[in-house]
Amino acid sequence: MQIVVQIALVLAVVTVSLALMRGGSNARHLAIRRIMLVLFACVAGLSIFFPGLLTQIARFFGIGRGTDLVLYGLIVSFLVYMATTYQRFRHMETTLTKLSRRIAIDEVNRTQSPAAVADLIARGTTSAGPELSGPVGR
Repeated sequence: MQIVVQIALVLAVVTVSLALMRGGSNARHLAIRRIMLVLFACVAGLSIFFPGLLTQIARFFGIGRGTDLVLYGLIVSFLVYMATTYQRFRHMETTLTKLSRRIAIDEVNRTQSPAAVADLIARGTTSAGPELSGPVGR
């Protein structure tokens, strides 16, 4: 029975990781997170008030102690947290990069020729060289 629990935990980790890496902060992902939070709160409350029940559930699945079951749950929760944090930081990085580029383009001196501005954008440079004397490097 223990191998079944181990396989179920590995499948849970893989499934949650793939679902979170797929991305999106739409209503479906938000609903899943809220349902998981409510489920976690219920299980945590029951395990605090009835610690023997947690041990019985663990033994049913072939796990020696209830604390081991809690440890497995924490590992899965930590992996979910890592995946969501990675996704959030990746989204923030992308947003910050787009914002930085937009500010750099907007701050280029408007009196410069469009060809010089296009050349600056094509090179991916955010600071003005000798050909552009705009207020980019404040």
